[in-house]
Amino acid sequence: MGPKNSYIAYIEDHSGNGTFVNTELVGRGKHRPLSNNSEIALSLCRNKVFVFFDLTVDDQSVYPKQLRDEYIISKTLGSGACGEVKLAFERKTCKKVAIKIISKRKFAIGSLKELVDSALNVETEIEILKKLNHPCIIKIKNFFDAEDYYIVLELMEGGELFDRVVGHKHLKEATCKLYFYQMLLAVQYLHENGIIHRDLKPENVLLSSQEEDCLIKITDFGQSKILGETSLMRTLCGTPTYLAPEVLLSIGTTGYNRAVDCWSLGVILFICLSGYPPFSEHKTQVSLKDQITSGKYTFIPEVWADVSEKALDLVKKLLVVDPKARFTTEEALGHPWLQDEDMKRKFQNLLAEENKLLALPQVSPQPSTSRKRPLKAEAEDTKTTKRPAVCAAVS
Repeated sequence: MGPKNSYIAYIEDHSGNGTFVNTELVGRGKHRPLSNNSEIALSLCRNKVFVFFDLTVDDQSVYPKQLRDEYIISKTLGSGACGEVKLAFERKTCKKVAIKIISKRKFAIGSLKELVDSALNVETEIEILKKLNHPCIIKIKNFFDAEDYYIVLELMEGGELFDRVVGHKHLKEATCKLYFYQMLLAVQYLHENGIIHRDLKPENVLLSSQEEDCLIKITDFGQSKILGETSLMRTLCGTPTYLAPEVLLSIGTTGYNRAVDCWSLGVILFICLSGYPPFSEHKTQVSLKDQITSGKYTFIPEVWADVSEKALDLVKKLLVVDPKARFTTEEALGHPWLQDEDMKRKFQNLLAEENKLLALPQVSPQPSTSRKRPLKAEAEDTKTTKRPAVCAAVS
């Protein structure tokens, strides 16, 4: 029956098209208990319209007060080596955001140098994001420095490009073109502003929606380097599969420049078009380093049979071992494969739609009117006042 003075919040389905709780169909005439952070969808399980918050569950107190004053933190969207990303809602507008939580405690496990480097990476990411303003680069909305770092970012509903490629095995060429065009625009903007990303990979490219045709945004600037006068760097960083040859060969010797991002873009394009990486230690005795530094990769005929020669040519122009001969973002944008007016028009329409949505006024959420059934035990004691559960509308 549950503890005294406890409640059950539930939803009852009276719809003709179906009501879903956490992607599961409730069923007409049936009801289902709701737990904190339950997602309610109508007609289709992906058509989410409400998130149920039970304010009697005090799971917000683990977050700093200044963060709680502005946001309601919801479910975990993803996690990594240094922290996690949470879905959250702005209290004033009920607008969804992503909060990247970076654990300071995990930094403390390593050496003092690792602790300092990790802290600097976070500060670098914040400083870089604050300065940038481009439709294909993730925007920072807020930042809190407490026991952990909390970076409030715009939410990308479509998740990572990596998951999209894995889920579809590979992407249609037209879809690849739309995404890659946006990646090039973003990286060109970074380079024009003296920034090298240094860790471009499908996991760091986010999609605005679950629709096939959507905007993309580049994120995760923890490895970025703002170019100095010499524009050379001697730091080995980034993900090995996507590292340029000169990065692997530069340890303690020569430096490298913005051409490293163009190599990484070539690897990403290769993966999007084919579904497999150009460089891998799977089924080969050749080390990853030797594969990359020699520029040896294979186009599997049956996989690439339906890919155009123009797309193949751009991949080859980007995966050039000599950074001086490698295509720049400007040259890639001028490549015949990307001279597609329909694709560019589609991008502009998506951009206009996003700007229109951003311009719409936001309405503060109202408490849910969904019924709340007390357990029998609580009828014996009605003196205790409980804070109500609320449903926040999902825009």
